[in-house]
Amino acid sequence: MKIEQPFTAGDSFVHRLDPRVKVLAAIAFSVTAATLHRPVAAAAALLLAALILLAARLGARAVARRLVLANILVGAAWLFLPWSVPGEPALSIGAVTLTRPGIQLALLITLKCNAILIAMIALLATSDLSAITHALRRLHVPGTLLTVFSLCIRYMSVIGTEFVRLTQAMRIRAFSPRPELRTCRTYANLLGTLVVRSHDRAEQVQRSMLCRGFSGTLPFLREPRLRAADLAAALAMLVFITTMAVLEWMTTT
Repeated sequence: MKIEQPFTAGDSFVHRLDPRVKVLAAIAFSVTAATLHRPVAAAAALLLAALILLAARLGARAVARRLVLANILVGAAWLFLPWSVPGEPALSIGAVTLTRPGIQLALLITLKCNAILIAMIALLATSDLSAITHALRRLHVPGTLLTVFSLCIRYMSVIGTEFVRLTQAMRIRAFSPRPELRTCRTYANLLGTLVVRSHDRAEQVQRSMLCRGFSGTLPFLREPRLRAADLAAALAMLVFITTMAVLEWMTTT
């Protein structure tokens, strides 16, 4: 079992951007989009995210699958906000009255969530985890935090493989989950065994890394350099994000 990174395979303009530019752009875009309060500005953010996604040339089906999963949660806003937020009535369906502020709030949440998610997929998912970690290190994120992050990502797959092995062993021994105390005890034993084996594996990995001269930071084989295209992309993102903020200010005033 390994962590899948389906969007890293590609040769688009977005794929070739320096990871530092993509990380900074993703942070700036997400913070700005999350603070928007007007549907017009949020729609502009969604349009910008869609343009970045088109430039990345990612698989439409894979992206749509992730958007559907996220919008299942966003759909809860449409179930409760249109009739629970007080304000000017917009539509009456039987005894339920939908208010204009409630509909606008649900729409705003939908636009912002999809814009941020699409931007994260287009900007961050197009670089592998090691490149993102290297970019964060160059942006002066504490090295200890990055080392812990890298090791967690790397060995999540190892723990997942161990979990699969344990559950297969349980099924071979005719285990069938039922709503009873014995099933709860079995799953508790499974969790405890997984924790113990993970601890043992962590000690083995630590000893192996120390024998190989590990000094507390993970080395990187490639050192990316900022190109003119990276600076141009950063400037373009700054212009678009500023436009979003200006739209927010204009519609507010």
